[in-house]
This record gives sequence, C-alpha cells and structure tokens, in this order.
Amino acid sequence: MILRRIILFLASAAALATAAGVIVVALAYALYALVKPSLGPAGGAAVVAGAAALLIGLLGLVMAMAARGPRRRRNREPETIAERITDFVRDKPVTAIVASVVTGLMAVRNPKYLGAAFRAFVEGRDWPKS
Repeated sequence: MILRRIILFLASAAALATAAGVIVVALAYALYALVKPSLGPAGGAAVVAGAAALLIGLLGLVMAMAARGPRRRRNREPETIAERITDFVRDKPVTAIVASVVTGLMAVRNPKYLGAAFRAFVEGRDWPKS
C-alpha cells in the first residue's frame, strides 16, 4: 500500500514537472514570436535568453533565501498575551491558521470549548531557555 502511494506520488510529480516544462517552452516560443517582428530572429532569441536568465536568477534568489532558514529572534520572554499570539503566528503561520479555523468551528458547535482553548493557550508551557 505504501509502495503504491510512493509510486503514484512520483508519477504525479513527474507529470507536473513535464507540464511545467511544456509551459515554459510554450511561453518562450510565444515571447520569441512576439518580439521577432520588431527585433528580428537574433533579437528575439536574445530576449528569450534574457527572460530565462531572469527566471533562473529569481528562482536562485528564492532558493537561497529559503536555505538560510528562519531569522533568529532575540531571546526574550513575551510579556503580554498579544506578544505571545504574534510570536506564535510569526513562528508557525500555518499552524496558527489551522488552529484558528478549528477553534472557530468548535466554538460554533459548543461554546464552552472556546474557553478551554483560550485557557490552554494562555497557560501554555514554559518557554525554552537558550
């Protein structure tokens, strides 16, 4: 079962990569056809090469920024509940969004859960010492 899921995942990733390659080639040809009448064949090829270089540069910049990892924060204790909430949302945005949606759904179904969720967040646990 797991092997089947892995194979399906790899097949879908290959299909997405192929589709992305086809899109890039089609866009490159469309750009070439757009600028060829005004710049000629050599100018059109130069514009397509420049666009490809710009795309590669932007992707490299994004990957370099992602490889650097998250920024280090000052070692400080949050003083208020608002600081704790903003630190949590800044550190884990997806978890914060999911938690807020689930808390909202639970509050609609049973309002006493809202108080329990708020108490759990406020009391929380001790922050690690660095």
